[in-house]
Amino acid sequence: MGVMNKFMNFLGLQEEEEIVERERFAAQEEQEFEAPNFETRKNHRGNNVVSIHSQKNVKVILYEPRSYDEAQEIADHLRSHRTVVVNLQRVRNDQAMRIIDFLSGTIYALSGSISKIGGNIFLCTPDTVEIQGSITEILTEDLDYNRMR
Repeated sequence: MGVMNKFMNFLGLQEEEEIVERERFAAQEEQEFEAPNFETRKNHRGNNVVSIHSQKNVKVILYEPRSYDEAQEIADHLRSHRTVVVNLQRVRNDQAMRIIDFLSGTIYALSGSISKIGGNIFLCTPDTVEIQGSITEILTEDLDYNRMR
């Protein structure tokens, strides 16, 4: 109970119930202000349950460029913090190298990462996405296994 509320209650200008109601309302406003990005629900016991999923729609873009001119569109997706899977199997090798060089520069500028996930298929991620593991090791193991047969 605040000092002003105690003083007004002492003088008889305010009822005890009004003070409790006003403090309850102020506490609810503070709680809503502290976590505006989180979804709050009541569970069956009456406790608050806070969802930590602040981003609901995470998009992964699949892109199959047919020329170097489309590399800028891929870079625009990366600048928008979207993950892009780039399939370069329909592009000539010289064009594919130019696209990878352009995307590598874009990813470096954005502090992202690029990983080869298959033959002429690359995964480009912004700095908000972390890549763990490597598929290329599995591919080389499979090639070695097939040679031994």
